[in-house]
Amino acid sequence: MSNDLITITHTKSGAKASIHPFGATLTSVTTGSGDELLFVSKDAKLDGTKAIRGGIPLCFPQFGQPDKSMPQHGFLRNNYWTEVAGSKTDDDASASVSMELALKDVVNARGGKWDVGTTKLDAKCTYTVRIDGNGFTTTIDMENTGTEAWDFMVLLHTYFAVGSGAALDGATCNVVGLAGYTVTDKVTGDEYLLGEDPVTIPGSLVDRVHTPPEGTLDLDVTIAVGPNKKLSLTASGEVDGTKVPVSGVVWNPNKEGAKALGDFGDEQYVDMICVEPGLLSNVPLLEGGKAATFSQFVKVL
Repeated sequence: MSNDLITITHTKSGAKASIHPFGATLTSVTTGSGDELLFVSKDAKLDGTKAIRGGIPLCFPQFGQPDKSMPQHGFLRNNYWTEVAGSKTDDDASASVSMELALKDVVNARGGKWDVGTTKLDAKCTYTVRIDGNGFTTTIDMENTGTEAWDFMVLLHTYFAVGSGAALDGATCNVVGLAGYTVTDKVTGDEYLLGEDPVTIPGSLVDRVHTPPEGTLDLDVTIAVGPNKKLSLTASGEVDGTKVPVSGVVWNPNKEGAKALGDFGDEQYVDMICVEPGLLSNVPLLEGGKAATFSQFVKVL
């Protein structure tokens, strides 16, 4: 399989994006002014031997490994996707491209009820990246192409680039908009209600799931990504036309975690923050013949 990047350019603004076919991983978005919005580790494997460390890995049908019989984060990020023929666009408003992956073409990272040889479950995913001069949109459409319903999680594991090595400086790198969310700390096991914004990166590993309060469906946060630079991130999802609450995960490996990851530069934890929208709880089953969709919208403020 080819590891050649798929690229799009928004001619009107000069914005550009690159997508690696392995995992349909969006590895770069530069705005019309030339600012890179995403982080990719200098040690990331780009040869299809493992999921790419950075950009936006896609997690489905699970996030983490709640089902131990399936690989962590599922199979989308570990397989080669195909560009949808004729899907590239470039007009005054934006430029875009779509990628697709059917379950029959999934050769890596399968397990559990999704294991090779299953005759009960079937799925097809289509991923669309759209850019304009000031940001990007990523949308994943999931179709149940079989007859048996399946449960799922989906998450966009977005690595944002942080300028000036400021990820641990809470004044210039933080997330606002998660007050009132229930926090599940995957490091300590603690669970608590977040009373106040902002969320910052302390001097240790951060891996926290923020579950919205009842009645809150869309995620809407502001991310400070270094001195004098902020991003808006909104996300929304639907299962067969019914809106589903969107959670937000904040992750940074910090010094100890970075050193333990073979595909992460030891000192690069200061250059990134993961803010990851996902459908992680209260997600209805997707019935046969039905579809779900999940989108994030990112723009420079």
